[in-house]
Amino acid sequence: MNKERTDIIIRNARDDDMATIQQIYALQVLHGVSSWEEEPPSLEEMILRRDAVTQAGYPYRVAVRGDDVLGYSYASAYRSRPSYRYTVENSIYVADTAQRMGLGKRLLEDLIVLCTALDFRQMIAVIGDSENFMSIDFHKNMGFQQVGIIKSIGYKFGRWMDSVVLQLQLGDGDMTPPDPKPEVLLES
Repeated sequence: MNKERTDIIIRNARDDDMATIQQIYALQVLHGVSSWEEEPPSLEEMILRRDAVTQAGYPYRVAVRGDDVLGYSYASAYRSRPSYRYTVENSIYVADTAQRMGLGKRLLEDLIVLCTALDFRQMIAVIGDSENFMSIDFHKNMGFQQVGIIKSIGYKFGRWMDSVVLQLQLGDGDMTPPDPKPEVLLES
């Protein structure tokens, strides 16, 4: 059982966090299955991506201890067409040196609270590879339900990989109509 660390805070990502965020993501691109990119994006590209997420009204957060970025998370548009505007997709990355500290859970709980407050109604997790049991089980333990597997949709590390889709209802979910979202959220 992980005891919650009070010296770690979660806050909005800033420009000075982005170099470490880029390094955390680059390791996942090169060695993991959470990202299916094959070449790590540059720091400049990561800043552009973060800015696009936040300018569209979605949260982009970091877990920090002092000045050290230990992990990050963000929510983004699940799809760009207008009817999907009440659904977000989550992304969570934790530094190798910060594994097993409960940061993934804290980052996802933070995203769930923020996205619920923004009146999003569904959160989707798209897990790279059906053998990524750690991420699948993590999301299930956080209340997500597996809703599908897309077989052999990606090819990385010399093998075909599945994509596993999990879903979490936020707030009233589909029980009530949503409030209209501003047009800026229609862009991805």
